Amino acid sequence: MMRITQILVIVLLVALFSDNVLGASITYNGLKCRDAVNINDPTFSEIPIQSRFQVTEDVGNGIFRLNLTGGLPRFVNDNQNVCIDSDTAIGFSGIPALDGLPRRLSSISAVAYFDGRDLMITVNSIHSDLSAGRGALSTFSTSFILPISNTLILEYNPQGSSFRLKKLIHNRGLVHTSGSTNSLIPFFETVLPFFNNSTRDEPRVLIPVSNIEYILE
Repeated sequence: MMRITQILVIVLLVALFSDNVLGASITYNGLKCRDAVNINDPTFSEIPIQSRFQVTEDVGNGIFRLNLTGGLPRFVNDNQNVCIDSDTAIGFSGIPALDGLPRRLSSISAVAYFDGRDLMITVNSIHSDLSAGRGALSTFSTSFILPISNTLILEYNPQGSSFRLKKLIHNRGLVHTSGSTNSLIPFFETVLPFFNNSTRDEPRVLIPVSNIEYILE
């Protein structure tokens, strides 16, 4: 009987996402990270914040476009602490002719796939330290640009109408240019697809120790 009930709940959930998808959202309430950019520091502050994914488009075949506000849970393996990263998870954007300096975003787009049980969400952002400038003797340096990818894998909990975060796959890269107009080699470019805990390492696969539940609204 319990198995039949679970199947019926999943069918109803699929119907919700299929027929009344726009505006549906999942939310997780937590505390803002104390350190804005250190991905290995899940220490939380006393500032409450909400991580919220809202459906903006049903692409079809279980694929949805989402809008993320607030940020994403930050945690490390074997640590109970969880905070919400509202800086690197959403990041910056800017076109010089329109925006001048890159500006911090308040929300960012995401893409999700839902099969009735497992929900997979991918969020791509770019973080900048806005440190670009000129130095002595015609030297120059760009900001440190960090392309960031987060893939969340969640499982639907029919008893609580929520999604439990099972794993998070995190990857961070690095792009930086420096040089001098007086040099025979005018500039040097550093491009690293993987720059997480060390140079040229691999993406991190993180499993939360604490329970992280996104509530369906």
